[in-house]
Amino acid sequence: MKEAELLARLEKRLSPARFEHSLGVRDTAMKLAIEYGAEVEKARLAGLLHDCAKNITNKNLLQKAKEFGIVIDEVMKLIPSLLHGPIGAEIAKKEFEIEDQAILNAIKNHTLGAAEMTLLEKIIFLADYIEPNRDCPGLKKLRKYATKDLDLAIRMACDQNLDYHLRKKILIHPQTLITRNAFLYREELK
Repeated sequence: MKEAELLARLEKRLSPARFEHSLGVRDTAMKLAIEYGAEVEKARLAGLLHDCAKNITNKNLLQKAKEFGIVIDEVMKLIPSLLHGPIGAEIAKKEFEIEDQAILNAIKNHTLGAAEMTLLEKIIFLADYIEPNRDCPGLKKLRKYATKDLDLAIRMACDQNLDYHLRKKILIHPQTLITRNAFLYREELK
């Protein structure tokens, strides 16, 4: 699919703010890919499409998860928006003709992460968090670390995410803790 068609389709699916965020993630992912020696084209596509399911309603996310055979745990039942990553990977495959499993996995895991992530998955996970349109406490420091130590930056992003959820008294998905602990454990082994 040509770039102009891909952008037009994506822009139709997303709110203007979410589309701008996706462009920011694309650009940030490409910079990180260059910095860490990842495939820039894969980073571009995964960054651009990572939120392609973001504007789907909670009811429809739950329905699509059933259609695609995605396992829905108890936290996802209460917070269906967490399904936008796995469902986004399916949409990227079906509607945007993405066949590369590395790109699809990066889209799938960009929200909650995983204990073991490929370089591309790490880049998309972090690019989503630090892209220039985002503004929250600690981002300036995190953006600095992103170009020095990708794993440390991911762990720091997880810590900030957990802190936010604890302060707001929002449910925390166990996968967030698994991701954070795996990266912290690797830090301890260094």
